[in-house]
Amino acid sequence: MTAQAEKVVTSGQFRLDGGTWDVDNNVWLFGDEDEVVVIDAAHDAAAIANAVGGRPVKAILCTHAHNDHINVALELSQEVDAPILLHPDDRMLWDAVHDRAPDGDLTDGETITVAGAQLRVVHTPGHSPGGVCLVGDGVVFSGDTLFHGGPGATGRSYSDFPTILDSIREKLLSLPGETVVHTGHGDDTTIGAEASAYDEWVSRGH
Repeated sequence: MTAQAEKVVTSGQFRLDGGTWDVDNNVWLFGDEDEVVVIDAAHDAAAIANAVGGRPVKAILCTHAHNDHINVALELSQEVDAPILLHPDDRMLWDAVHDRAPDGDLTDGETITVAGAQLRVVHTPGHSPGGVCLVGDGVVFSGDTLFHGGPGATGRSYSDFPTILDSIREKLLSLPGETVVHTGHGDDTTIGAEASAYDEWVSRGH
């Protein structure tokens, strides 16, 4: 069986800068019947573990450390016996949520192999300093860097609109247009669909 993506939607709250927002998060499993990785441990560890269904989990990969993407990471890590990996530039966000460190770092350019497939870690700051995307064959897990309809939000602490535009233009838009983008919230899109709107985002601003 070829590695494939499975989506679990969980619901909870995003908290930052004194505000609270109700959100639905996309949690992604990537792998096959023998092993998976979990991408972003959001809100409901039991629902995620149920979707894993007893398969070995190689790692819990955090696209960034806003609370709504990591709030059940420690619980899930214990449940499925898997290490938590995060880009170190987001440690200040992680430390605001959890009182112990992640188990390891995600490093730009490193490759994670699962179920015979490879995911390349691409550092894409802008939504947060340590945001990453995970790029596979014909697919990218974009976290909150790129959505159907535009870049991730940059109006709060530790975010920057010009930086996220640079990340998307330099790191993502060079991927084949048919590459499927599995986002951290909402619907999938493709690189080609979003590339066609890039100039509009620039003119629109954040």
